[in-house]
Amino acid sequence: MPIKAIQQFMLGTVLNNETQARETLATLKAAGYDGIELCGFMIHPIGFVVKLLTRAAGMPVGKGGNLDWGKLVREAGLEVVSLHTDLGSLERDAKAVAQEAKRFGTKYVVITGMYRFDYGCEDAVRNLAVRLNQAGEALLEEGVELLYHNHNCELRWVSTEKRAYDVLLEETDPRFVNFEFDSYWFTEGGANALAWMQRLGSRMKLWHINDRGSRVQGASVTPILKTDSMELGTGNMDLDSLMEQALQVGVDAVILESHRNWIDGSPVKSAQVSAQFLNRILG
Repeated sequence: MPIKAIQQFMLGTVLNNETQARETLATLKAAGYDGIELCGFMIHPIGFVVKLLTRAAGMPVGKGGNLDWGKLVREAGLEVVSLHTDLGSLERDAKAVAQEAKRFGTKYVVITGMYRFDYGCEDAVRNLAVRLNQAGEALLEEGVELLYHNHNCELRWVSTEKRAYDVLLEETDPRFVNFEFDSYWFTEGGANALAWMQRLGSRMKLWHINDRGSRVQGASVTPILKTDSMELGTGNMDLDSLMEQALQVGVDAVILESHRNWIDGSPVKSAQVSAQFLNRILG
């Protein structure tokens, strides 16, 4: 069975000091999570611009950049399933990134969709595939594997036949680049997440899970409701079919990540509710 994990990004507001971080991680472990996905933005001190960009994206990174995350994760009894970083850091010093990943005991380094990048330009996306192959090869020489994490920008058409994600799938080498698939963002973008998961097949090594729906109760002002992230099993995504596919290809971890719309504004309460869904299926 895959590891039940949570993305550190989700917890930025409740990891601001050592005491709070320790309490948060212990609560998540008690809820049933066995792993955490760390993010370079949150385990190191970062500049104001990065903080501003992540906050604008709905992902506040908090004030935990000076904490000893290796110690905190070990004390909580959690496993690090991967380390998120950026492509620029990999291109500058793949060996250093690989060494950090290995210090945390993970074999996966993940990069996400690029900031200020034109996913509607075929040449740009093809060049990105080249860069990913080169970075993945450099990491593999150090014993670490590269995964690419999607949002919804990869659904942009680069030609009449292909989307950006088509190009990334077709032009990255499975020896050097595989995928952490986020079904929420492709669903949010209007795509058939299950079909894409089936196309990825065994190249999907990790799965980012979330649900999508509305928290409105009672009469609404308008018949059109705004959708947002929801706790697992409380939205309208066909998570059971997606889970079946993820288990079929043997993903290493199922990783919860939501950015907002939490119960009582609490990412911890939200994660506890989502854990009930994961525990029911994964034990």
